[in-house]
Amino acid sequence: MRQAGRYLPEFRAMRDKADFLTRCMTPDMATELTIQPIRRYGMDGAILFSDILILPWAMGQSLDFIEGRGPVLGAIRSEADLARLDPKRVQDAVAPVRETLSRLAKELPDVTTLLGFAGSPFTVACYMVEGGGSRDFAETRRMMQTNPALFDRLIDTLTSSTAEMLCGQIEAGAEAVMLFDSWAGILPPSAFRRYVIEPTRQIVAYIRARHPNIPLIGFPRLGGIMVREYAQKTGINTLALDTVADPAQISELLSEAVPGLTLQGNMDPMILFSGGEKMIREAQAIRDAMRGKPHVFNLGHGVMQHTPPENVAALVEAVRSI
Repeated sequence: MRQAGRYLPEFRAMRDKADFLTRCMTPDMATELTIQPIRRYGMDGAILFSDILILPWAMGQSLDFIEGRGPVLGAIRSEADLARLDPKRVQDAVAPVRETLSRLAKELPDVTTLLGFAGSPFTVACYMVEGGGSRDFAETRRMMQTNPALFDRLIDTLTSSTAEMLCGQIEAGAEAVMLFDSWAGILPPSAFRRYVIEPTRQIVAYIRARHPNIPLIGFPRLGGIMVREYAQKTGINTLALDTVADPAQISELLSEAVPGLTLQGNMDPMILFSGGEKMIREAQAIRDAMRGKPHVFNLGHGVMQHTPPENVAALVEAVRSI
């Protein structure tokens, strides 16, 4: 959840040396940025420094990261736009990412798990169709209604390419991988099943056929009650919870439906930002809710930009001491 990021002074020092995409695609830089929070805090897992939009970029979609605006892509709005993408380019284009993972596998301590990740097809499609971020992703939802065949082809392309890319990450050294469906919560149930659950199920099945022992984490953000069906039908090992989920209730909801499922999460990043005794009490409450059950302590979304680094250190210490 953005372990490496703008809240760390050592990260900001490297940010001045190259643009974001260059840092992602330069193994020396990406390796260093991945290791920074491990060096500082001794986290149990190291999250590959990369981005969910590397995949559309690798397929040939234009991508820029603009300060103060975020990602800007050449919007996919027509058959011709989609036809310009070439999934066959992906493996060669992301070779530097695999090189980063190979280096990390050698340089990280043995006790630190190396985590790869990708964006889930629906969330990546949102950015591809809109041409960037959005409050409501209206163009994406309009395409789903007015040109479902085109949107289905985009989702199918992303599903197969994501599965293949994650297998490449695993073969390069990732010991677990996570799928981020950050915008899953904007869909009604029928569309959630079609565009969130089904592509995730296909990706999990593809990876498990090649790498049966790799843990797979799914994050259907703001999925609400649909997370039960998501966990049941996708085959993930771990369900990452967003900040609005109640861990105890979700655990009770899923304990019989998906035996052995691990939950991950889900402290509010604002609580981490604020720190202090309230943060410690919240960490205790989350751990109490998960007592006796498999749980990965984490945030419910990414570390906020101006979070004091000492708050992260205090949280890590608190979780380990509980």
